[in-house]
This record gives sequence, structure tokens and C-alpha cells, in this order.
Amino acid sequence: MAVDLHAHTRESDGSDEPKELVEKAVAAGLSAVAITDHDTLTGIRQAQQAADRSGIRLVPGVELSLQWSPGTMHMVVLWLRPEPGPLQDELARLQASRADRNERMVSRLAELGFDISLEEVLAEAGGGVVGRPHLAAVLVGKGYFPDPSAAFTELLGAGRPGYLGRERLTPEQAISLARRSGAVTVLAHPHTLGHDRAEEFAATFERLQAAGLVGVECFYPEYPPEQRLDFARETRRFNLVPSGGSDYHGNYKAGLRLGTGRENNLHVPDHVLEELEAARP
Repeated sequence: MAVDLHAHTRESDGSDEPKELVEKAVAAGLSAVAITDHDTLTGIRQAQQAADRSGIRLVPGVELSLQWSPGTMHMVVLWLRPEPGPLQDELARLQASRADRNERMVSRLAELGFDISLEEVLAEAGGGVVGRPHLAAVLVGKGYFPDPSAAFTELLGAGRPGYLGRERLTPEQAISLARRSGAVTVLAHPHTLGHDRAEEFAATFERLQAAGLVGVECFYPEYPPEQRLDFARETRRFNLVPSGGSDYHGNYKAGLRLGTGRENNLHVPDHVLEELEAARP
């Protein structure tokens, strides 16, 4: 059977309620699904209740955006439970940084001539953690852009006029906090790191493995099958586990299905979950 170890709900920047995402995972025939909302664990309890009713296995988690240059680094943290702990406590501070950035970005957009309010963005988020996809959705709704992708490409993406940064952990800090919290770390979608050569990927994998990284997201819907296999081979070379997931966001990523990616060509085997769990601190 298959698993999906990277998915988002309405608690951050997805469009599905946590219980709805679990229901879709069951309908997709998955044996396990991980909820990895950005900087928050608030959807885990609702998702766990739905998983208990349906019999699917739920892996509680979170996704972190980390300090990195020249590209961006995201890290999926698995088996992080909504309870006190080193990383859980740090999430509260990261959420405050997000909130401050959102206010500043709305003001920046107003300076650029885009008439949106923070209240509209908060309403779009529906009470969850607010992120740039919610800004994009409001901009699309007001007719400024044809779709969220265009809003990111032209305005909200890193380096674009409407983008502003926020406080982030270093990769080593994130890995250490996760390990101390009993969790497992996986480097998400490595193509965003800004690397062009195999040697650069190798140096990063070696650095993160030495810090305690467990896996790398190789089975990813935006990669063609041969690239997934290339990343998996490189990952194994550093004694890391080739992980994977759809990075599902519901309506915010059109055409992307939970568990199967685009065109139903994604399959993350369940032995991946077993290997990752075996590495839990």
C-alpha cells in the first residue's frame, strides 16, 4: 500500500478541514497520511479522531521554513505531537513571527496599489495559520491575478515586489529541536534549495545527515519518475531514507491529488514509513 507524508489542511495553507483530509486519504486507499501544516499542530487532534474512526494511520507533523540561501529550505517533521516539548514550544514564537510578517506584507501590498485588508486575509484563512497562499487567494478573488500561481510568480514569491521575510530557524536548530521532541526530520522538496550541481546536493545532504537529518523527500509530484529515482539513489548514499508525499494543499494547488500527485503517478511505498519510524529518537 501507499502513504502520503506531506499534506496540509485549513489550519495552515490548505483548503480542507483536517477530518476531510483524512477522509480523502481513506478514499485514496492510503495506509497512512501525515498532516504537516506550517508551524502549527492545531489540526492534529481533529485529524486523529477521524483517523481512529476510519482505521487509517495518522502521523502527526509540521512543516518548517528554515534559514537558507540561495534558495529555500523546508523541513517536514514527523511524529511531533500537540503537547509540550522543545520544538512545540518554539512553534508559538514562529507563529508570532508569521503574524507580524502578514501585517507587514498587507501594508506592503497596499503601497504597491493592491487594495486588500488583513481582515480579508484572516477570513480566507478561516482561523488557521495565515500564509502567502491566503494573500494570493484574496488577490485572485479581487481580480488582480488569474490564479494563485501567477500571484506568487509576479508578486508574492521570494525576491518579488510584495515579498517580505520573517524569522526562521537554522537547519541544525530545527533538527536538534525535533530530535529532542522525539520527532524525525525529512528535507522537503530538495529542488528548492537553489542547487544546480550534484556536488551541491551532496554537500547539503552530508551536512544535514551529520546534524541528525533522517530523510529526504524524493518521491514528489513535481519530479519526473527518473528524477525521483536519482534523488533516492543519492539519498541512500548518505544513509538517509528516501521519503515522499504529495504536498497536498487542496484547492490552493489545483490538479494535485492527495496520495497520487498529478496524473495519479505518485506512489510512496509504506516501507518508507517503517524506515522513518525505526529512526525515531
